[in-house]
Amino acid sequence: MIAQTSTLLFQYHLSESEGAHSMSPSNQASSSNLTAATVDLIEAAVDAGFDDQIRFLADFVRIPSLRFEEGPAQDYIAAALRARGYKVDDWTIDLSDLEHLDGFGQIHGDFSRARSVVGSHHPRRTKGRSLILQGHLDVVPTGPSDMWTDPPFEPVIRDGWMYGRGAGDMKAGTVAALFALDALARAGFEPAAILHFQSVIEEESTGLGALSTLQRGYRADVAVLPEPSDFQINRAQIGVLWFRLRVRGRPVHVAVAGEGSNAIMASYDVIRALQELEAEWNARAAEHPVYNDVRHPLNFNAGKIRGGDWASSVPAWCDVDCRMGVLPGQDLEAAKAEIAACVVAASRDHPFLSNNPPEVIWNGFQAEGYVLDDTVAPPLAVMQGAYEKVFGTGQKMKENKMTALTDTRFYGLYYGVPAFCIGPRAENIHGFDERVELESVRKLTVLLALFIAEWCGLNETSTAVAP
Repeated sequence: MIAQTSTLLFQYHLSESEGAHSMSPSNQASSSNLTAATVDLIEAAVDAGFDDQIRFLADFVRIPSLRFEEGPAQDYIAAALRARGYKVDDWTIDLSDLEHLDGFGQIHGDFSRARSVVGSHHPRRTKGRSLILQGHLDVVPTGPSDMWTDPPFEPVIRDGWMYGRGAGDMKAGTVAALFALDALARAGFEPAAILHFQSVIEEESTGLGALSTLQRGYRADVAVLPEPSDFQINRAQIGVLWFRLRVRGRPVHVAVAGEGSNAIMASYDVIRALQELEAEWNARAAEHPVYNDVRHPLNFNAGKIRGGDWASSVPAWCDVDCRMGVLPGQDLEAAKAEIAACVVAASRDHPFLSNNPPEVIWNGFQAEGYVLDDTVAPPLAVMQGAYEKVFGTGQKMKENKMTALTDTRFYGLYYGVPAFCIGPRAENIHGFDERVELESVRKLTVLLALFIAEWCGLNETSTAVAP
């Protein structure tokens, strides 16, 4: 779930009040233990498997892994991991295991079939540092399919791009991580450290898939999430609150509409008040130590509305599902209190809502913002070295400050695991005709393979094999 705003080099400093210190990975030495011959061998192995990778990705995109319907897609990944010889942990998520943990968000819907899948690699000989590679396979709804050029779950390749819901966000990145590992095996190597390949759900709504892997005990020296970013590092991300406005009216026959109260129309009065709160919070953001140079970092969205029962009856009810961004360091309970107070204020002088105030129901994301601190400097330096091998000596990774969020917050905020995202070039994510550039997928696969080789180290296997 990515929204790019501004790009800059790793050269700004966070205040001590943010709990972070200055770091400039772009200025660090990016020495490598990989010989030029090994780098060439790995890239050739990626290229040799790339046609299979694109077929695998297309089959993955064909699976409509919408919320609460992710099971077949998890089956697909679990089978792929088993076929490659990974130790697979496939479990059903129990919300009672998670509800006491930081970052937990309420689920409204049937979560009884929700699963996480982890494939673990244990080396013959450990020499390097451990790694988590995490991808999410849940996708957002498509909207009206007739507004797509091609059906959203029938992937099409055109002019070097693959189209389809989830192709960019983020199935291409997940597949790139898997096939980066395949390339190392094809070249005759294995990672010389414990590696967990994690396939999660709920990234688009609560993050509980990622949280479940941490509750399960999976840890590593770093976590890399290949979210679509056009090869930029997501240096900072906002937090997000989801909530539902439950507005109730007084139904009457439309012939005497003035004697009733229209819940749908009343909800718009509350929405306008929340838009004013959004403007106020963005004005405050000008003083934020990280987001002060980002125009309008916080966005309120009334994303879904349901209400009424009959065209000729004044509607008695209206539910509006909303999203509001919060800044890193902003206290969530204080932010929720401001939102609730805004709704109360909007109702106070309303002809109907003054005596029937809307209910605010907190559901979905209850997510804090996250800023990378200096604990990620070593893995970023290794990634910088891999980046130069792919894009050319002297080419520096760029970063962006997101106006959305990712699962990295769980690792970095709550479990002491440095985490960052880097991924392919994608467009129209969450929109019509979502697409991912296939050459960027190939480059990402090489980049991840080289990063794994450098971070985890390599053991030679007895023979070079194609998984």
